[in-house]
Amino acid sequence: MNYLPFLINSCLLGIGLAMDSFSVSLANGLNQPSMKQKEEVKIASTFAFFQGLMPLLGWFFVHTLLTYFQSFEKIIPWIAFLLLSFIGGKMIYEGFNHKEEEELSNGTLVVQGIATSIDALSVGFTIAHYSFLMALGSAFIIAFITFIICMIGIKIGKKAGTHLAGKASIIGGIILIAIGIEILLSR
Repeated sequence: MNYLPFLINSCLLGIGLAMDSFSVSLANGLNQPSMKQKEEVKIASTFAFFQGLMPLLGWFFVHTLLTYFQSFEKIIPWIAFLLLSFIGGKMIYEGFNHKEEEELSNGTLVVQGIATSIDALSVGFTIAHYSFLMALGSAFIIAFITFIICMIGIKIGKKAGTHLAGKASIIGGIILIAIGIEILLSR
């Protein structure tokens, strides 16, 4: 079997799926310009985990619960939009109230991870012809690429955040809401 098309497809899926996570990572970096490396790795790992998990769940749904998944697929953009708008609105509110920079809570991070990756459930349709091991391999590739891209987003956001000081949280919140709107309109 020729694995090159599989690797190329998985890498392209990883890059495409990671773009929403990249933008949220950028916003997180903007919001916390003095973030420690441990926190950066935690954020990137969370996004990578969910971006890898969701296609596997989609693959599972295709192979077991296809009729249920098709009805659920229509509300996926709305869920992502609502979650990202809530988090973005909270960041904007905190930006106007000049709260001290604080570490991202685990709950908020999980919500961000789910919101940015929930559309990756649909990838289960594109990898439905894969065996379970191939789907798992693809999920690992997607997760790895997401991790790298999110680390880059955080670094860029931190660099810009130190220059934007008090406005960073507001800009980050606007970015999250814009991503939510983009997900809603493009799907």
